[in-house]
Amino acid sequence: MSPAPDGIPYPDWLDALAWFSLGSSFLLALVILVHEWIKPQKMFIMNLVWPITALYGNLAAFWAYFSFGQKRTGGGDSETEHPSRRQVAISTMHCGAGCTLGDIVAESIGGAAGLAFAGGIFPTRLLLDFLLAWLFGVIFQYFSIVPMRHLSPGQGLLAAIRADTFSIVAFEIGLFAWMALTHYVIFPAPRLQPDQAPFWFMMQIGMAIGFFTSYPANVLLLRWGRKEKMG
Repeated sequence: MSPAPDGIPYPDWLDALAWFSLGSSFLLALVILVHEWIKPQKMFIMNLVWPITALYGNLAAFWAYFSFGQKRTGGGDSETEHPSRRQVAISTMHCGAGCTLGDIVAESIGGAAGLAFAGGIFPTRLLLDFLLAWLFGVIFQYFSIVPMRHLSPGQGLLAAIRADTFSIVAFEIGLFAWMALTHYVIFPAPRLQPDQAPFWFMMQIGMAIGFFTSYPANVLLLRWGRKEKMG
């Protein structure tokens, strides 16, 4: 892609598309938040999962919320029942929400500050993304698995780590593959920056890819009984 005349590495249409995607995603997330304020989710953490998912899932997340997001969240017999597509989708969105929040925080702080303590700015971004995605992903899982299994704090933490680490790694693999593609191939120079709308539009696409790379991991985790079925 040739740079725009003013040196910005993207054309005007991409900037307009990025703003539209980001704006509509924030609007849909806000609608979900308002609806949850009127009709809260039965599991508290899902009040965060759905609007965060809309930040990258846009209309697909919005449709999912009003299609089956209001159904009762509860556990099934993890040893005998195969998870439904909706249960896997909710489990994947749950993991993805924690990862997305971690990635947003990492990119906002590390990317904007230009930190380079891991062999360069881009490797540092990836490291911060993974660490914070894992941290928030485990926290999100903790607040779902503890009330569903009635675990103590220590047991809940270990169960959350055991339940979501594989899923988080799968999510970040998809995201990181897309980030590397945009960093080295699509926008090699000058690079996109966190204060540019296309930067976050590319992150939206990467998070959507992460959802699909994490989906098979959640199928296995639910079948193995590592994660609780929700929805």
